[in-house]
Amino acid sequence: MNTNLFDQFMIPNLMGTPLLMPALLIIPLLLLNPKNQWLSNPATTMKSWYITQITKQIMTPINKPGHMHSVTLISLLILLSFTNLLGLLPYTFTPTTQLSMNMALALPLWGMTVLIGLRTQPTTSLAHLLPEGTPTPLIPILILIETISLLIRPVALAVRLTANLTAGHLLIQLLSMATMNLWSIMPPLSLLTLTTLTLLLLLEFAVAMIQAYVFVLLLSLYLQENT
Repeated sequence: MNTNLFDQFMIPNLMGTPLLMPALLIIPLLLLNPKNQWLSNPATTMKSWYITQITKQIMTPINKPGHMHSVTLISLLILLSFTNLLGLLPYTFTPTTQLSMNMALALPLWGMTVLIGLRTQPTTSLAHLLPEGTPTPLIPILILIETISLLIRPVALAVRLTANLTAGHLLIQLLSMATMNLWSIMPPLSLLTLTTLTLLLLLEFAVAMIQAYVFVLLLSLYLQENT
C-alpha cells in the first residue's frame, strides 16, 4: 500500500534493478505486425488505418523536406500513446510521469529541429530571433526574449506531458481511496464516487492519447518552422 500519493510515481525496482527499461520494452510486444497473407486480422488493419490517418494529420502542414522525418514522429507518437495507456492498467507503472524521461525525449528531438533549420536555412532560422520592423533600442531585449522562448520549448514539452499525466493519476488515486473508505460508512456516496471514478478513468484514456498527439504535433510545428 502506498504511504503517500506520490509513491505511485516512483520507479519500481526488482532485486535492486529499476523496471523502467522493461516497461518501455513491453510496447513493441503489444504492437501487431502484418503477416505475409492476403487479408490482415482486424487489429492489424485498425493499427494500419490509425497510423495512416495520424500521419496525414501531422505531416500535411509540414513542407516536403520535412516529410523525411515522418517515421521518427509517428514512432514517437505510438511509443507515447502506448506508454501513457500502459499506466492506466492495474499494477503497472507509467514511465512518462517521470520528468527525466520526458526531457530525454523532448531535448534531443527539439535540438534536431533547431539543427535542421541551422543547416538548411540558417538565415531564416536566425531571423526568428528578431521580428521584422523592431525599433533599434529594443533589438537586444527582443533577441534575449526570443532566445529564452526558444530554449524553453523542450522544457515546456516535457513539463506539459508530465503534469497532465501526474494530475490525472493523482485524481484517480484520490477517488479510489475515497470509494474504498466510504464503502463501509456511506455506501450511496461510495457508489457516487465510484461512478465519478469510472468517468474520470475514461477521461484519462482520452488524455493519454491527446497528450501524446500534442507532444508530437508541437514537435512537427517546430520542424515546420525550420524546413
